[in-house]
Amino acid sequence: MMLETSITIALAIISLAMVLGLWRLWRGPTLPDRVMALDKLYINAAALLILLGISFDSDLYFEVALLIAIIGFISTAAVCKYIMRGDIIE
Repeated sequence: MMLETSITIALAIISLAMVLGLWRLWRGPTLPDRVMALDKLYINAAALLILLGISFDSDLYFEVALLIAIIGFISTAAVCKYIMRGDIIE
């Protein structure tokens, strides 16, 4: 009972953080703000999937969260390199 309530509250908070991240992605005044908002969305999506995995008692959610975290890290690094140098592969 207590774990279910805690997971529900955490899901609501992370969902709110994702909405705020989408707002920053849409309204970000600069390109680095938008990149950081996208990175924040990847992290929040992974956290949301981990909470769903705990809630539904399924290992599949953890694997998908790990995949999203890896792809998010690589894409953030690639976008930052593109912003700084104008080219991803030198």
